[in-house]
Amino acid sequence: MFRRHGLRATAAACCATALLATPALAGSDGPGAPGAGDEYFPGYGNGGYDVSHYDIQVRYQPADDHLQGTTTIVAKPTQNLTAFNLDFALTTKSVRVNGVPAQFSQAGMELTVTPPVTLPEGSLATFVVEYEGVPSTVEVDGLTPWIRTSDGALAVGEPEIAAWWFPSNDHPRDKATFDVSVAVPDGTEVVSNGVNTKNSSLAGWTTWQWRTTKPTATYLAFIGVGQYGISTKTGAFGQPFVSAYSDNLGELEGAAKASVERTPEVVEFLSGLLGEYPFEAQGGLVSSEGMNFALENQTRPTYSHKFFRNGANTSVVVHENAHQWFGDSVSVDTWRNIWLNEGFASYAEWLWSEKQGTGTAQELFDYYYGRHPADDPFWQVLPGDPGAGAVFDAAVYDRGAMTVQALRNVVGDAVLQDIVRTWGSEKRYSTGTIEEFIALAEQRSGKQLDELFNTWLFTKGKPPVGEATGVPPRVNHVMVAPPKAVAELDRTHALLHEH
Repeated sequence: MFRRHGLRATAAACCATALLATPALAGSDGPGAPGAGDEYFPGYGNGGYDVSHYDIQVRYQPADDHLQGTTTIVAKPTQNLTAFNLDFALTTKSVRVNGVPAQFSQAGMELTVTPPVTLPEGSLATFVVEYEGVPSTVEVDGLTPWIRTSDGALAVGEPEIAAWWFPSNDHPRDKATFDVSVAVPDGTEVVSNGVNTKNSSLAGWTTWQWRTTKPTATYLAFIGVGQYGISTKTGAFGQPFVSAYSDNLGELEGAAKASVERTPEVVEFLSGLLGEYPFEAQGGLVSSEGMNFALENQTRPTYSHKFFRNGANTSVVVHENAHQWFGDSVSVDTWRNIWLNEGFASYAEWLWSEKQGTGTAQELFDYYYGRHPADDPFWQVLPGDPGAGAVFDAAVYDRGAMTVQALRNVVGDAVLQDIVRTWGSEKRYSTGTIEEFIALAEQRSGKQLDELFNTWLFTKGKPPVGEATGVPPRVNHVMVAPPKAVAELDRTHALLHEH
C-alpha cells in the first residue's frame, strides 16, 4: 500500500480549563511518553498505557464534511500514570478519565491529558473524548489524509489516518478491538471493518454499526461514507463476505466486481500458502473518486477505481489480502520493518501468477532483476531500512519480492512455506521485526542466511549472481519476453506508489 507520511509535532501546552492533577509521587509516578519510540516517526503512538478497545461514535454530515464524535477508550496503564498522550488532530471539546473531567492540552497531533488522580499501573481505565471538526480542512505537518468525496468521505491512509476521526494510541504496537457507530443522513451508506451488527433510523439519520473482534492496528480501522451498493454473502470458510461498490463507478463497475468478487477464492488460495485466515470477515470497497491507491484495511481492503481502468485486476486483490497476514495480523514493530508487509504481499502476487499460468515467480524475478541495470537508482534503496522518506518506494515492493524468491531458491519451497506459516502462527495479532524473521528463517531452514539477507535488504547495489544470494546465473541480461503477468503487476504497483 502507499500513503503520504510525515513527522508529527510533539506535545506542547495550550490553554484548557479542568481539574488539577494530583501531584506525582517522586520516583514512582510519571507521565507516559509522547511517542512509541519509532525511529522513523518518533511522535507516532504513545507510552504509558495499553488500549484493549475503542468505542467510536460519530455523526457525519457529507454536505459540509462536519464530524462530531465521542470515543471511549478502554485501556490499562503500564505504569503509575500521571499524564498521557493521545494522537488526535480534530478539536477536542472535553476529556473524562474514569468518568471524571480531566485537564487537557492540544498541539498538532498530540492531545495531552492529565487525569485528576494518578492511574495505578495495571488498573482498568477509560478515556472518553468528545470532539468535532471538518477533517478535510485539518492539516498537521503538511498532512491532510482525510479524503472528502462528492457524496461523503474516506478515512483511509497509512501510516496515519486515525487522528482525523478518532483519538488513539496510533502505532501498530498497540492493537485493539473496535466498535464503530456512524450516523449519516438517510440514504447514505457507511462501510467499516468486521461485521455490520445493526442499522437504525431516527429523525432523518441512519446509524450504521460495525464491529471487529480481532486486534486491529489503528491505521487499519477505516470508514467509507457515501453512495455504495453493499452486498453481504458467504465467503471463504463460511465467513461473511462484505463488498461495497460506489454507485458512480460507471463503466468500471464490471471490472471492479470481476476482481473484488474473487476475494473468497483469493483468501482460500492464500490460506493454503500462509496458514489459517486470521480474521472474522472478508470483503472489499471500491471508491469512484478521491483515492489513487489501495489499502489493506483489516477484513475490508479499499481500492481506488483506477486499478480497474484496463479491466479486471486480481493482482491488487491478492496483494491487499496477503496483507491480512503480513501487515494486519502480524504488523510492523516499527515502520523500518515495512519490507515484512510489502515484500511478502508483492510476492503473493507472483505466486498467484504462478497459479494462473501467466508467469512463474522465478520468471518474474528474472524479469525484474534484468529490468534494472546495476546503475539504476532502484538498487540504492534498502528494503530493510529504506528511511522515513522511502517507506513505500518501489524497491520495497519489487526488490522486496525478489528477496523472498531468493530465499525460496536457497531454502526450497517446503521450507519457505514452513517459515511463513510458522511466522504467521507464532506472531498472530502482534508485531515483528526483520531481525526476528531472519532468525526464524535460519532456525527453520538450518542454514546460515546472513549473506542473502544482508545483500538483498541492507546493501546498496544490485545483488550479485551466486548460490548464497539466491540469484541463478541465467539472470544476467534483460529478458526478451516478460511473463504475461508483468503488465498487470506494473499497472498495480504504479498506483500503489502514486501520491
